[in-house]
Amino acid sequence: MDIADDERRKHQRQTRLTALIVACALFMQNLDGTVIATALPTMARDFGSDPVRMNIALTSYLLSLAVFIPASGWMADRYGSRQVFRASIIVFTIGSILCGRATSLEFLVFARILQGVGGAMMVPVGRLLLLRTAAKSEVLDAMAWLSMPALIGPILGPPLGGFIVSYVSWRWVFDINVPIGLLGIVLVTRYAPKTDDVRPAKLDGWGLLWSGLCLAFLMGASETVGRGLVPPWVQAVLLGGGTLFGIFYWRHARRHPAPLLDFTLFRYPTFLVSVLGGSVFRLGVGAIPFLLPLMMQIAFGYSPAKSGMITFASAAGAILMKPAAMRMLRRFGYRDTMLINSVLTSLLLLACATFRIDTPLWWIYAILLLGGFFRSLQFTAYNSVAYAEVPREQMSASTALYATIQQISLTLGVTVGAAVLEASMHITGHGAPGVEDFSTAFLVIGSACVAAIPTTLLMARNAADDMSGHVPHKPRP
Repeated sequence: MDIADDERRKHQRQTRLTALIVACALFMQNLDGTVIATALPTMARDFGSDPVRMNIALTSYLLSLAVFIPASGWMADRYGSRQVFRASIIVFTIGSILCGRATSLEFLVFARILQGVGGAMMVPVGRLLLLRTAAKSEVLDAMAWLSMPALIGPILGPPLGGFIVSYVSWRWVFDINVPIGLLGIVLVTRYAPKTDDVRPAKLDGWGLLWSGLCLAFLMGASETVGRGLVPPWVQAVLLGGGTLFGIFYWRHARRHPAPLLDFTLFRYPTFLVSVLGGSVFRLGVGAIPFLLPLMMQIAFGYSPAKSGMITFASAAGAILMKPAAMRMLRRFGYRDTMLINSVLTSLLLLACATFRIDTPLWWIYAILLLGGFFRSLQFTAYNSVAYAEVPREQMSASTALYATIQQISLTLGVTVGAAVLEASMHITGHGAPGVEDFSTAFLVIGSACVAAIPTTLLMARNAADDMSGHVPHKPRP
């Protein structure tokens, strides 16, 4: 019995260590995705380029992610999840070094595309490595560690980027990834477990082509809508082309025995709920790191430092949720917890629409702290319950599909937030976004989170009880 307990504790330590290694990689990617936005005006001056054109440095990275994420599951099966995860960190780190050495916009775009190739493999393959390491009863605890970087990175990014640009150099925006990447490579090599990887079928080349074109066109359309970067006819071509290539992929996937993105995974109710509800939820939450700092600095006139300190309350709430997540899901089960928590997160997001320049700071801090707390719980629940019913042999396919949809929904969140802000400014006739415009944007994205509530009811009340350890209460006779 003692030997069995020792083995179980040893396995739990290994799972948590693997979760922390993957969480560091996820944090690096999420931080990089937001910290660069603050540095773009300064970089434009150094390159002698139009600041508006610098947006291509963001778009090229997102397009690279969109094209290569679908292939991540096949790569992990073909070459081993640990090896691909380590290689992806190496590629991302090399891309970061090149970004920091860029002397022109064209060179920066090339380096960002290389970064995107590494990022596309890093997060889904890291998650797959963790799922293949953890026992089912350990998945919830492991995913709780992965949820925090997704929330903390975008919150820390803008104030950190502002500090670096103001007091050091914009090149350090990329150079800060290098020590984190090197540490990750060492930790993966030394501590990440070797997993029993699956021998995959032949690479679905046509699937990679159609899915890559579909996602690239749709991401390009979402990144340019409402920003005046390209003529309307170009946006129409991007949207129409993305839809057409999506139809091509859907028809191809129905006939292929092992499609790159396997839609048959939606037959598992927990995966379906996590994708449907999680996508709508992320669409709303994804706009927060974009809208909140802008409102604080433009509408309220706060300095970047003060804005960063206020928005950090969301990250603090996410950290506080970590020890409570498992207890709540074990006590109430997945479905009831997610249902109640969806209501709470929606209300707290809608409450951001009430912020005004004379709103007491303690009230703003309280809303953001509680919002970060309950959003962290919802992320943990969505990210773990998705794999409750997926068989081991389909785990790589599920991580690839889940990561692809997750990336789309987060990008669309920023797009929707920006589009609503622009529309409100046009209606009100404001030259710059005012408090009322931000309130409208928060009402819209908060309503999107409300739409995620009924999707939870598609899941059985006892769903994933073996993962959470929930024991249904039996009434006394």
